[in-house]
Amino acid sequence: MGSNSSRISDLPKNEYLKKLSGTESVSENDPFWNQLLSFSFPAPTSSTELKLLEEATISVCRSLVENNPRTGNLGALIKVFLSRTKELKLSAECQNHIFIWQTHNALFIICCLLKVFICEMSEEELQLHFTYEEKSGSYSCDSEDLLEELVCCLMQLITDIPLLDITYEISVEAISTMVVFLSCQLFHKEVLRQSISHKYLMRGRCLPYTSKLVKTLLYNFIRQEKPPPPGTHVFSQQSEGGGLLYGLASGVATGLWSVFTLGGVGSKAAAAPALASPLANQSLLLLLVLANLTDAADAPNPYRQAIMSFKNTQDNSPFPSSIPHAFQINFNSLYTALCEQQTSDQATLLLYTLLHQNSNIRTYMLARTDMESLVLPILEILYHVEERNSHHVYMALIILLILTEDDGFNRSIHEVILKNITWYSERVLTEISLGSLLILVVIRTIQYNMTRTRDKYLHTNCLAALANMSAQFRSLHQYAAQRIISYTCRHLRRYVNVLDKLYFPHSHCTTLQHCFSSLSDNGEELLSLTCSHILRSYASSLFSLLSKKHNKVLEQATQSLRGSLSSNDVPLPDYAQDLNVIEEVIRMMLEIINSCLTNSLHHNPNLVYALLYKRDLFEQFQTHPSFQDIMQNIDLVINFFNSRLLQAGAELSVERVLEIIKQGVVALPKDRLKKFPELKFKYVEEEQPEEFFIPYVWSLVYNSAVGLYWNAQDIQLFTMDSD
Repeated sequence: MGSNSSRISDLPKNEYLKKLSGTESVSENDPFWNQLLSFSFPAPTSSTELKLLEEATISVCRSLVENNPRTGNLGALIKVFLSRTKELKLSAECQNHIFIWQTHNALFIICCLLKVFICEMSEEELQLHFTYEEKSGSYSCDSEDLLEELVCCLMQLITDIPLLDITYEISVEAISTMVVFLSCQLFHKEVLRQSISHKYLMRGRCLPYTSKLVKTLLYNFIRQEKPPPPGTHVFSQQSEGGGLLYGLASGVATGLWSVFTLGGVGSKAAAAPALASPLANQSLLLLLVLANLTDAADAPNPYRQAIMSFKNTQDNSPFPSSIPHAFQINFNSLYTALCEQQTSDQATLLLYTLLHQNSNIRTYMLARTDMESLVLPILEILYHVEERNSHHVYMALIILLILTEDDGFNRSIHEVILKNITWYSERVLTEISLGSLLILVVIRTIQYNMTRTRDKYLHTNCLAALANMSAQFRSLHQYAAQRIISYTCRHLRRYVNVLDKLYFPHSHCTTLQHCFSSLSDNGEELLSLTCSHILRSYASSLFSLLSKKHNKVLEQATQSLRGSLSSNDVPLPDYAQDLNVIEEVIRMMLEIINSCLTNSLHHNPNLVYALLYKRDLFEQFQTHPSFQDIMQNIDLVINFFNSRLLQAGAELSVERVLEIIKQGVVALPKDRLKKFPELKFKYVEEEQPEEFFIPYVWSLVYNSAVGLYWNAQDIQLFTMDSD
């Protein structure tokens, strides 16, 4: 671009770029390259500027595409860069700022050209452009594959060049260029199972760098290295004047670094908030892209293998010979970084990936004594569900599900006492166990889902996490116990209300609704004797009808309702569609309560208290055909403790009721409680998980990568409104 380039808008008219993309062949030894690579212009910091750069690059690229078969100038540029990288490590050690600056500029041009090439041509055409011989105008099968050589060189640069102030920028650019190389997936609707990515990264010369690359990217994420201050990190002024060369160099330093300090992100309408560490962000995105590549036809994804098998630096046991691409990393540093970075989708996705795929990491994390450092950020993601995209919420929830598969985790979280959880605003929680807080947040997430998004997958996984924990519930906070019972009651009332509408769609009776409204969620009021009698009689007759032919009766009622609405082309009401979902939620919540009562009744007087407070509603479901079995134990506990309260007299204080419950626990004959199979749910990835994860990862790249822009109209892999 030359020393006279100062604005992006000048690029299409730039004489050096015209020569690069023109009809004249330029030898790799020509002094032209030093002139081309001595450019300086403010790097883009917003999508508008990045779009301008893209448009300027496209005009140059189209000219280069037309002329490169005759000139071989793209190959010459690649060779200039490759030759320079051989001296890059020595240049860093010798503080050769100018050499590193020009090498970075060469890579910057290559990255811009490669991005447009990948977007606008097939992989076959792309490979041809990287194998045209200078001045030959033809493709030679015997010529070197410069694209493979470039990819290998980038991997070497990322893993071998020491991270210094003067090399930070070129390290970020190398990682960005790797992301661009892999970006062909963006322009295909279907997940790619065979591509140049598979060709170069899973076999051949690049394969030996696998473990070293994964380790370097992980350490970049762990260290969260900040970029050096603008204008002070690359060039130290030798004299007051500094000279033309210094002026050019410091100009490009200040300009290019502004993209990092201001955090340019290509998909946003304006400049994004500053990123503390662009290198860490870009490294994490590349790592996730590599980890989620599909297996090659003849080989598994080596980057996923590396992620699945790496060990702690303190683990001295030998690696099995069957494990390829093995390496060691400091688990304590990794754990700390993961805990601190959970505000981003990509950090949560990395945590999920490691917990799910690397048993060494999972074992280490579950053995930590400061598990709250990891769990609290995950709970905060779920608590602010309204502000998060659905994929981020899913990942956070699945992480909890994986953790709750471990009984040791389920016990230990009730031993961790937290004080003053400021982000929890529903109620002041001055002191609460981590386990009780987890229950509160998960129930809140279910409730949000049932009233807003109605996503069956989400509420199923929420309930599975609670179910896994239920046998180890210990010393539940009174508010957590109350929420378990009140949430169950909400669905019990809703269930009867839906049945009422299904069987009697044209009824105008409001008696039942009055009964429902008198039972508040927080349990401040009990039903009056009259309402209780009406509700009990009504529910009893309703459930008696259900018990005869439950499914058939429901089906007939639904069809009848649908028939009465069809004349007006009105869709079936939500309450009819939701009936099965409500029943599933009720069944699971009753099983969770039953599991706690069966396994840890003596540890949870607050749960018994909350159950007794809502006993009138639970009693209505004793005869329900879907819940009869699970209601036996709950009914037994209610009757047992209710009789002891009646014996103690009226006007009992809360403290006295809890005292009676604690005393009664010892007297309750445990053999009368029916044993049920232990509630245990294990997370299993769906078949072809890449259909979910690959679009998700690339949406994160699109939205979060520093200094990379793709035209939204060109993206095929996902829609712009996808999460």
